[in-house]
Amino acid sequence: MGTRIVPRGKVALATVCGVVVNGVLLKSSVPIESRFGGVLELRSGKPRRFVAIIKYDGTSLDPSEQYIRAGMTAVRDAAASGTGRILANFREILAPSRIVVEKRIDELKAAGMNTVYLLGNTSEPICQIEVGMNRVGMVLLGGLNPVAAAAEAGFNVENSAESGLIDYSQLVDIDRV
Repeated sequence: MGTRIVPRGKVALATVCGVVVNGVLLKSSVPIESRFGGVLELRSGKPRRFVAIIKYDGTSLDPSEQYIRAGMTAVRDAAASGTGRILANFREILAPSRIVVEKRIDELKAAGMNTVYLLGNTSEPICQIEVGMNRVGMVLLGGLNPVAAAAEAGFNVENSAESGLIDYSQLVDIDRV
């Protein structure tokens, strides 16, 4: 898979990282600030609050990998009932760029990438996280949520987050596997 060799008896799962959103927005001249990776609590299918966060400027480790290792997710519960804890990432954009960002989000969705979970309002908190003045908060679904679900199901998982590139056309929707 990509440049990685998958040993016999193992299964590889490639996911789309939220950094793709950063790249799409930067290519559209939209500056974006990646603030943290966290665990987002869902209740009845609605996002409530982040129950854990690790700021990107305070670590060299991937926050999602740490949350999976610590058993802090309930992705399977969230998928089954709408109530659980999923991996999510928090970004901020400048408020005047919102229209461009909404267009890019629509383009990503049309390409099958439903990575952006929530887009907040100017200068208003989102999922109980304060947002800077004249900025908009954005919550992205964590790319390792499928890996977290596998770990929750008892599979021995080995994470290699942000470790390679695969042409998007080579990926297959998990529902078709």
